[in-house]
Amino acid sequence: KYTTFSICYYWINSLDQKTSIFNSSKTVVIPPGKENKTATLSYNYTIAPLGNTFSTGTYYCNVKWNGIEKMGKGVFVLVRDTGYVNTSYGWEILVTLTVLLAVLSITATALLLWKRK
Repeated sequence: KYTTFSICYYWINSLDQKTSIFNSSKTVVIPPGKENKTATLSYNYTIAPLGNTFSTGTYYCNVKWNGIEKMGKGVFVLVRDTGYVNTSYGWEILVTLTVLLAVLSITATALLLWKRK
């Protein structure tokens, strides 16, 4: 009775709206001698292409069989436009800090030499 089950892939967007992506029914043949044993089956599904930024959300897999329902933990997917540039100010901060320290060092050295005279 556990050989027929259904798989449902769906996503929930930022407005908590559930959208079904794919539904499938599966029937598994149990080989003789393997009855009443736990089995793990993997099913992969590729969601492509994600057309626009509205596809951002958490994607889930749900399996139902014989009145039992199991849901995956979900995977969050962030979709960005093709022109998106990840802004990083790391180099700018490093150069600014280096220049500031160099100027302060030169100034301190000049003051020490001037005070000596």
